[in-house]
Amino acid sequence: MKFLAMPAFSAAILAFAGATSFAAEGGDAAAGAQKNSACKGCHGIALYKTVFPEVYHVPRLGGQHGAYLLKALQEYKAGNRSHPTMRAIAAGLSDKDMADLAAYYGAEAPKTAAK
Repeated sequence: MKFLAMPAFSAAILAFAGATSFAAEGGDAAAGAQKNSACKGCHGIALYKTVFPEVYHVPRLGGQHGAYLLKALQEYKAGNRSHPTMRAIAAGLSDKDMADLAAYYGAEAPKTAAK
């Protein structure tokens, strides 16, 4: 019985550590709402596709996990992710900008497809 309880406990510890780590980044959702003009033009349109550099379905950001969004922006800025438009946008973002945007989009309730 103790063995089954351990994964749940471990998951809770990891979730807390992740939330604490993200909070330490200093993300401010209200500030992110003021900085998202370059994001919402593509990521705010349902079923939007871009044609550069190839046809690509642009994901909605609202409701994504904030830590994931922050890491993705950091990876684009570092050149470890290859989409040229995102690399160019991320290159102009400060660490604070990225944390604010991640907090803003991470704070939205996840959206599911209509049935």
